[in-house]
Amino acid sequence: MKSLVLFMYTESPLHAGTGSSVSTVDLPIQRERATQFPIVQGSGVKGALRSQAKDESKVSEVFGPETNTASDHAGAISVGEARIVLFPVRSLVGVFAYVTSPLALARLGRDLKAAQINNLPDLNFPDLKDSEALLSGNGVDAGGSVVLEEFAFSAKTDPKLSKAAQWLAENAFPSDSVYQYWREKVKSSLVLLPDNAFRDFVLNSTEITTHVKIKIETKTVQDGALWTSESLPPDALLSSHVVARKPRAPKSTLGDADKIAGWLMENLSGYLQLGGDETTGQGVVALQWVK
Repeated sequence: MKSLVLFMYTESPLHAGTGSSVSTVDLPIQRERATQFPIVQGSGVKGALRSQAKDESKVSEVFGPETNTASDHAGAISVGEARIVLFPVRSLVGVFAYVTSPLALARLGRDLKAAQINNLPDLNFPDLKDSEALLSGNGVDAGGSVVLEEFAFSAKTDPKLSKAAQWLAENAFPSDSVYQYWREKVKSSLVLLPDNAFRDFVLNSTEITTHVKIKIETKTVQDGALWTSESLPPDALLSSHVVARKPRAPKSTLGDADKIAGWLMENLSGYLQLGGDETTGQGVVALQWVK
């Protein structure tokens, strides 16, 4: 068995929906029941990975056969839900900050430890008081405080958080040179918030889009064709725990878990379309594997 962690950085708004709702948003995104943190269910991540694998000859061996022959054998990987690690929030200084929380980092640390990643930073932080925050640098520092949306937190730079930001910049963000700005941004503008404050931001600071359907003949809104949908904003970072196992296919050509893991990293890199609304440019995420 070989464990991997897959980071997904949102390039465009991401709508992984749950269907219709009776709340104020007609089409909300997927969330955990207990924390209300946004997620993308593992089945959705696995299906998106399968649909965009470059080497189609090995797809059934890695992901399992198609539905009509699903009983032949199981796939060789299990894909966990994509959970939020960093969430972008408007800041009075520095335009926006990457916010996270002790719970979000502790979960990431648990997955990275399971994957036996070397040289990990310490991602265990005690929860903070409601009005406190820790900073990785001075990118969003407003003179001893940080102002996110309309909320102010007393803040100070924390060396431990700076090391965590450095590790994320070097390992969670794509290594391509076009991501240099964002790698520097996370090092200077990572903010650790109390779990309660983080939950409030990921619950109330997502993007809400209003949609209408126009009558072709009159160019006016069709009756009843007005709805809203929720999306994760661009510049959010998600992570998923992926486990590769020995192939179960009768005539396996990949052989063992290490080769399955290598195939995943070779054939699923670059960009992935995740969630709905593909034809309107939503759900584009950049992939980064860590093993």
